[in-house]
Amino acid sequence: MPCAKTFHPTAARQARIDDLALRLGARATLVPDPGQCVHGMLMRLTHDELDRLYAEPSVAAYRPEPVIAKLANGESVAALCFNLPRAPEGAESNPDYAEKLTAAARKLGLPEDYVRSIGV
Repeated sequence: MPCAKTFHPTAARQARIDDLALRLGARATLVPDPGQCVHGMLMRLTHDELDRLYAEPSVAAYRPEPVIAKLANGESVAALCFNLPRAPEGAESNPDYAEKLTAAARKLGLPEDYVRSIGV
């Protein structure tokens, strides 16, 4: 019987990353976009948890990239952001995924102007 995958993130905090934009296709990724920013959650996971998380076939193509995340208190934190090596093409869309991502962002209390921009 397969073992359930459990993750225990710690130090979860809202953060933003400047000069990137969210791009949606079948999945989400971040792309360079000077002057824009993305909002999300910064969490600490163990190496084992990261390996298990990104071993899932639906996200196996994601690769870690270093970023500087900015916390609400103004502190800058070095972090890894997992992105697709090739961004989705402009013609790709996934309204169902955009709706779920919007609901999650709203539930997490991300800035409402950012939440409204998801999937636009």
